[in-house]
Amino acid sequence: MHGSEAQAGLQKPDEAADFSQIGKGNWACFDLPLERIWEAAAEWCQALKGVRRAWLCWAVSDRWCVLQQRLIQEVGWTPVVGFDPRGGQPTCLPGSIAIDFNAHFKFDIMYMHFPLEFAFLFAERLGFWHSDLLCSLDNMRYLRDLFESLPDGALAAVPEKGGRRNFFNFSRHRYWELVGCTTRGASESQFRHGSGWWRHIHCHPSCTDSRERRRRSRYYYDHGTGIMYWKRHYGGKVVDIPLEKVVAGHCTSINKTNYKRVSPGPDGGRSGGLQNLVTELDLNYDLSEVAKKLGIAHLL
Repeated sequence: MHGSEAQAGLQKPDEAADFSQIGKGNWACFDLPLERIWEAAAEWCQALKGVRRAWLCWAVSDRWCVLQQRLIQEVGWTPVVGFDPRGGQPTCLPGSIAIDFNAHFKFDIMYMHFPLEFAFLFAERLGFWHSDLLCSLDNMRYLRDLFESLPDGALAAVPEKGGRRNFFNFSRHRYWELVGCTTRGASESQFRHGSGWWRHIHCHPSCTDSRERRRRSRYYYDHGTGIMYWKRHYGGKVVDIPLEKVVAGHCTSINKTNYKRVSPGPDGGRSGGLQNLVTELDLNYDLSEVAKKLGIAHLL
C-alpha cells in the first residue's frame, strides 16, 4: 500500500512515512495483515458478549469521560471506554466496559476511528461520539431513540459539507463522527465496498480497481468522506443527525471565538498532544458550567 498509486490524490505529504497514521485511521499508510485486526477484534467481541446497545467513549479528559459514561447509562446504553495510549487507561464506572483497543498493536497514537472502522467485527450496534461532546438529557433520549430505531444496515451521523464555499463541491462532503451510531450490517457493507470512516478511501484494501482508485483520489482525504461516498455510490442508508441538535454541548475551538491553544511542542504534539487537548479543554470550558447549562450538573 505504499506505492505511487497509494500516495495519489489529496494525501498530505507528511503522512506517507508516519507509522502513527495507522492508529489514527489512515489507509494510505496501512501495511498490517488484516488478520491482525481480526484477531484483536475477536477479543473486543468477547468483551461485549451479550451487550446489544454499546456506546463508545474515547477518553481524552478523565472527568469528561466519566460524565459521558453517566449520560449513556442514564438512557440505558452501555458505555464502552476506549482511550488513546498517550493518556493511559481512564476511569471505567461500574456498568461500563473498558477495552484497550491498542493492546495488540502498540501504536503511539490511536483515534476512535481505528476501532470504529471495524465495528462489524465486535458489535451488533455501536454508538459513538467525540470526547468533547456533552448533551442534555432530552437530546440523549433523542439520540437513544434514533439509535435504537436504526434497522441493521443503517447508520446515523452528522453531515458536514465544508461550509458555504464547498456546498456544491461534492468531493468535499463527508459525514462527521461528532456523534452517531452504526449497525453491524452498515459497517460490514462499508468495509466490503472499501468506503468507511478511515482517511484516503482510494487506498482501502477492498478497493482494487485502478479506475475506481483514481476516481476516489479526487475526493477529500479526511475521515468520514467514505461514509458519504458509501451513501451516494453504493446506496448506503444514512440518517442525518442535525448539528443543531448537539452543537450546544460541543466544547471545541469551532464554537469558541477566543479559544486558547497550548503549544504542541517541538515534535508537533505527537508525545504531548493528548495532554495539550486535555489542557485546552479545561482551559476553555469549565465542566461544571457546561453541565449546568445543559441541565446535567447532578450527574457530576
